[in-house]
Amino acid sequence: MLRRCALLLFALCCAPGAWADSLRCGTRLVVEGTTRDQVTTWCGAPSDVQERRVLRPPIIWYNGRPVRVAGDRHVEVQVEIWTYNLGPNKLMRRLTIEDGEVTGIETLGYGYRGKQKGGG
Repeated sequence: MLRRCALLLFALCCAPGAWADSLRCGTRLVVEGTTRDQVTTWCGAPSDVQERRVLRPPIIWYNGRPVRVAGDRHVEVQVEIWTYNLGPNKLMRRLTIEDGEVTGIETLGYGYRGKQKGGG
């Protein structure tokens, strides 16, 4: 039993952590959960915006956990993809915003000369 616990503890210590990307705008840090308005205020307008709507099964929060609602109903969710070009010496960022809240941040390749917005 002790050997199993030691092995489990070792495995947990060696497991790689999940790295979440972020976007620094001046002294502010944009992370998952940041609102669309906060991103615009802190970083300015993005270089590119793509919009689409997707259908998702409805979710209710019960005791702090998301629970899918049974049935074949779906809810339309607005999804925006914002790209920030921070210039040729910095990496670009792509933010996924769903229903007004950042749900994902990706780091892309180096930016380019031209439209440079956000970042600071």
